Amino acid sequence: MQPVIFKDLGIIDYKTAWDYQEKLLKENVAIKSAIRNDETLAATLDTTNYFLLCEHTPVYTLGKSGEMKNVLMSEDEMVKNNIEFFKTNRGGDITFHGLQQIVGYPIIDLEKFYTDIGKYLRNIEEVIIMTLAEYGIEAGRSIGETGVWIEADVQGKERKICAIGVRCSRWITMHGFALNVNTDLSYFNNIIPCGIANKQVTSIEKELGKKVNYEEVKISIKNNFAKKFEVEYLRKEILK
Repeated sequence: MQPVIFKDLGIIDYKTAWDYQEKLLKENVAIKSAIRNDETLAATLDTTNYFLLCEHTPVYTLGKSGEMKNVLMSEDEMVKNNIEFFKTNRGGDITFHGLQQIVGYPIIDLEKFYTDIGKYLRNIEEVIIMTLAEYGIEAGRSIGETGVWIEADVQGKERKICAIGVRCSRWITMHGFALNVNTDLSYFNNIIPCGIANKQVTSIEKELGKKVNYEEVKISIKNNFAKKFEVEYLRKEILK
């Protein structure tokens, strides 16, 4: 069981959370570099795994492989509607983050788990699939498209409920997933989500026809992450 520090960041703007992730990643990368240069340091230095959950104020984020043509809203319109926009260093294309959407950022050292990004992505998907199953929602994967989908194999009914985009440096991960819980889905009308046209976006609320307890879904994700990744959360809750 790998130890992980869990932190609920609450409602936080995207840039602040991004900067915080970068800080944690760089600290871990520096430790790995130091050990690589002097193996005797391995006795006193070690990387730290983190699992952060949060909720962002409205923002569109574009992945490093994304295209601006998938953004259907002008910069002026975003400003007018109090929506931020960032080009990021994660994988994937354009997506939306907003209130009542659970965003998860695992900052973990994959060398302590497995050095396989594909497996890492599939396991994150599985955490969400397990969580949705607890609400009676049958979800799965869409071939060739990262994320969690509902009825992915039924043409015309495919709908994405969770977007995933990550970055990895020296096998330290950052960025992560965004699960729509009671999210205002109208924000997705201003983009081509993940650059995939003619497919819908959905939420737990939309699938069930009612709002669900947001905090309970967070607890479910936290527990399922621990099960799937075989980690134990440290009692330490305050991060430096």
